Amino acid sequence: MAREIAEQPAALARTLSSLRPERAALRKLAEDRRVVLFVARGSSDNAAVYGRYLLEVHAGRASGLAAPSVATHYHADLDLTDALVVSVSQSGETQEIVETQSWAAQRGARTVAVTNDGGSSLANAADVALVTPAGAELAVPATKSYTAQLAAMTILAGALAPEPTALDPVLDRVPGEVERLIETRAGVAEAAERLSSTAEALVSGRGIAFGTALEAALKLEETCLRPVRGLSYADLRHGPIAVVDADHVALLVSAADGPMVSGMTDLAHDLRRRGAAATIGIGGDSGFAGAVDVAVPGPDLPELVAPLGLIVPAQLIVEALARRLGLNPDAPRGLSKVTQTDPAA
Repeated sequence: MAREIAEQPAALARTLSSLRPERAALRKLAEDRRVVLFVARGSSDNAAVYGRYLLEVHAGRASGLAAPSVATHYHADLDLTDALVVSVSQSGETQEIVETQSWAAQRGARTVAVTNDGGSSLANAADVALVTPAGAELAVPATKSYTAQLAAMTILAGALAPEPTALDPVLDRVPGEVERLIETRAGVAEAAERLSSTAEALVSGRGIAFGTALEAALKLEETCLRPVRGLSYADLRHGPIAVVDADHVALLVSAADGPMVSGMTDLAHDLRRRGAAATIGIGGDSGFAGAVDVAVPGPDLPELVAPLGLIVPAQLIVEALARRLGLNPDAPRGLSKVTQTDPAA
């Protein structure tokens, strides 16, 4: 896992360079489509959450997350002739996702596959395949394949935006920012130490960074065997915040700019007042860093592309925490690299 985290700067640079030429094909494919639907599970679903926000905020395209069981179990007969369906799978072989893409195509959707395997079933059946050249990923927890998927989302959103190349200047900075975060590891050891002090944890973010919060929570669960809730700041405020007490460590993620920073800073102050064991902040601005107990610097990137770097400190924390707990971060208990939702099917 540590080695694959370290490979991310090069993997991101390759992915952005490789996929930029696909923007014209994506734009043509989507030109008469009103809605974009994402199909994914696990880490890929968290990448899709980012894609959904980016398409709506940057490209002005209505987007949503589809439920694969509508296709695979309910066999619903939907009219998808105005939809672009984007299926996201690291392996391209999760049967549920492959079946849902086929179902969508049969109902009039145009299809895009985002996968790390150009020879996969998902890629071969799609109208356009965004193949992320992250390289073989051996550790079960997704790291470089996940950030490569995020890079693919920026290419997709750019293709559907009024100005396809608008994000390119900041995207060019992403590999360097990720490399800096990996090399400095600022705050990582202290954050892992705080998280090791209790099994009770929650993770929160909002907006463009919400997918990052969900991915950080998933990594803590699968790699460190911690029962973790990943919640939007807004959903946390609507009730679940009542569980916070001296046994809880809160991990908060925020971009350095944008409309969500002030709310995440207020949340950090509130969690302190409620007696949380510790608050750990990844990213944010100086006010956010001052509001948490442990400040872990994030990338120097604007909010729209911050998630490509914002997840990296969380990956480093999770890998360090797993080792601290005596766990193998490469092979979490009972998991395999290619997950089938219904293994008996």
